[in-house]
Amino acid sequence: MPKKREDLLIHMNESGKHGETPVFTHIENDRAQMVDISAKPEVVREAVASGRIYLRSETLRAIWEGTAVKGNVLATARVAATLAVKDTPRIIPMCHPIPLGSITVDFEEGDGYIEAIARVKSYGKTGVEMEALTGVSVALLTVWDMVKSAEKDENGQYPVTRMDAIHVVEKRKGV
Repeated sequence: MPKKREDLLIHMNESGKHGETPVFTHIENDRAQMVDISAKPEVVREAVASGRIYLRSETLRAIWEGTAVKGNVLATARVAATLAVKDTPRIIPMCHPIPLGSITVDFEEGDGYIEAIARVKSYGKTGVEMEALTGVSVALLTVWDMVKSAEKDENGQYPVTRMDAIHVVEKRKGV
């Protein structure tokens, strides 16, 4: 049986602990809306997001050695992430189109995974964490797409391949 909307709210206070009902700025009178930021001051804003993709060791080796069948996996993922950051307001309905100052996408090698890190800077009235998260997500999806033929098992499944830990590492305002 579906629960009432009120029953589904997580009660948290300002420190993130349970207590008060959170404020959802994108919902008013049960309707989704774009938040009015017109009165906010313009400041430099920056967000860093990261996430991981776990792959077979042979696939990871091919990526780092530049021998993947489809070409340079990380260069392709970097370009895809950059395009995704620029398209964030088109992909996520309530995101504002914002002026982007810089986008950097880097990759680090981990134990059985590649970590994508996106850093986005802007000068404007709203943050850039959604842009950074979108960039990381698309970078990881692009890596998966570029190597999926090497990741499939004999049944066409992906027993090792997975993405996780996509999160905002840091966000700063007035940098």
